[in-house]
Amino acid sequence: MSNSTYIIDDKLLVSGGQRFLNYLLDNIFVLALIFLLAVFLAFFGTLLGLTGLVNWMNNIGDLEGRFLFVVFTIIYYTVTEGLFGRSLAKLITGTIVVDENGVKPDFGTIVKRSLCRIIPFDGLSFLGSSARGWHDSLSDTYVVNKKALEEEVKIFHEFNLIGVQELQA
Repeated sequence: MSNSTYIIDDKLLVSGGQRFLNYLLDNIFVLALIFLLAVFLAFFGTLLGLTGLVNWMNNIGDLEGRFLFVVFTIIYYTVTEGLFGRSLAKLITGTIVVDENGVKPDFGTIVKRSLCRIIPFDGLSFLGSSARGWHDSLSDTYVVNKKALEEEVKIFHEFNLIGVQELQA
């Protein structure tokens, strides 16, 4: 068998518009998760008489709200991309996060990728000349169409098998 390694082709990268759609959808999912958690905490806080928690939630300021959004965003991406290689938006749009060899990045790389999202304007960085955002470049990851990647990898491995049987015989 050939020991050559598949390397991502730039033609597989999703467009900046696709990335922006993923960004918007993921932000909606993060806000929905925060809302659901707030409802849950308010319900149980009221039920259990935790007035301090309920009062704190009622008086969250802009800075605290932004901080919570950033923390939830990092957790959301770390969990979804760390476990599945894709966020909910990427699942909907048929895209996936991979390393340069077209496989799911290790957990440390996903954590690095998630932390890089703190960089101001990172969410818009893929709208420039490259469809790769700063969190992609800094973590050496790529966002590609899942079906196109699977087909490309299949063709790559089939091509590498040509002539192997004759050599082994």
